[in-house]
Amino acid sequence: MWICCLQIIPVHIEKEIVPTDDLSDLILKSQEIKEGDIIVVAQKIVSKQEGRLIKLSTVTPSLLAEGISSQYKKDPRITELILSESKRIIRMHNGVLIVESNHGFICANAGVDESNVEQGYATLLPKDSDISAQNIRDNILERTQKHVAVIISDTFGRPFRMGQTNCAIGVSGLNPILDYVGTLDSFDNVLRVTAIAIADELASAAELAMGKSLKCPFVIIRGYRFEIEDCVTSKLIRPENEDLFR
Repeated sequence: MWICCLQIIPVHIEKEIVPTDDLSDLILKSQEIKEGDIIVVAQKIVSKQEGRLIKLSTVTPSLLAEGISSQYKKDPRITELILSESKRIIRMHNGVLIVESNHGFICANAGVDESNVEQGYATLLPKDSDISAQNIRDNILERTQKHVAVIISDTFGRPFRMGQTNCAIGVSGLNPILDYVGTLDSFDNVLRVTAIAIADELASAAELAMGKSLKCPFVIIRGYRFEIEDCVTSKLIRPENEDLFR
């Protein structure tokens, strides 16, 4: 695999995304797609398009949500959404709930987010971001006959590192892991553990163009050579018995 003239092309969308929108159509109308492009899509617009925008006044907090919220001065409706989107709570501190989401992600607040939405609303992660990515990829192939990969990205924190970075929460057409195990390094040593999370790295690169308030929910990465492959993001999730941070 090699990289040549890597481009990160922002795609700006001025309109507010609603469930009747066709994300593939928005991409194709905004930018020419080429064979082998990687399209990184911000989770927020996928959630909005898939009806995962929740009006907080419709949420009834449980007793558990009320108890946690009173301890951390959180909105109990947000806490209830976090609990409903979680398999279990890993840590609670300073009002942040680190959970294992229903998707298997270890993340803050199960991805429940009040940013970039109207006041009184919150978004949930897509129910299955791999399927979301697959649908966008299939629609683009049908309309253009171009083979692309699609990554759904969201912002995650990381153990022992300050700041957040974009990570892949959905993928289609691209193996999210580039595995070097068994290959030789430049000194002919056999690599035994090196596996690069390329889907996360591509998502992070896209964030440089996306920003948080630039109305740029899509990024096209062009020039990264990869094999079209059917994979899922679960390959990026470290098994619990190998996870030294839990």
